[in-house]
Amino acid sequence: MKILTFKNNSMGQNIYMCHCEETGEGIIIDAGCSTADEKAIMKVINENGITVKAILLTHGHYDHLIAVEKIKKLTNAEVYCHASEKQFLENPEFNLSWRTGRNISVVPDKLLNDSDVLTFGTISLKVLHTPGHTPGGVCYYSEKACSLFSGDTLFKGSVGRTDLPLGDHDKLMRNIAAKLLVLPDETVVYPGHGNNTDIRHEKKSNPFLK
Repeated sequence: MKILTFKNNSMGQNIYMCHCEETGEGIIIDAGCSTADEKAIMKVINENGITVKAILLTHGHYDHLIAVEKIKKLTNAEVYCHASEKQFLENPEFNLSWRTGRNISVVPDKLLNDSDVLTFGTISLKVLHTPGHTPGGVCYYSEKACSLFSGDTLFKGSVGRTDLPLGDHDKLMRNIAAKLLVLPDETVVYPGHGNNTDIRHEKKSNPFLK
């Protein structure tokens, strides 16, 4: 699985594109893209003949949704989110886009549940439901690639904020402990914002996990 990161945007969100080099099938994880990100993503897709099968959302805040509809039109990919996050995608008050005057509303094509396994080419990702930042927040875990796409659940040296609508700090911490810290220490964490880390480092150094 080849993983590329795009983050040429004003709010610092990470957009990930993963693709199977054997089959050419790929996915995009979160699509909070700027115009520059969109162009860079489409350049990679076109130059490598990648077929984007899905846009996987870790949660429904607007900074991760900005370009979902645009990328969907360009790639014909389906949009996936956790069943509990549907209301966030569709409601500008929940996804906070109303604060920017954009009023983003995204209708997902497929709803996910905890422990679902998604397969694209040779890429296999397990859905880990980790509510707390939002009710339907998820992480996507590849055992084969020893990689975790953590969205805004876990960051390098921090965790997701819970002072936004329907946030729950205690629930977030329980889910991080029960579902993320039990992963192999060498698991690389690809967060929704900031730099990559790994589970070993967060166990030792993250002040929120002490």
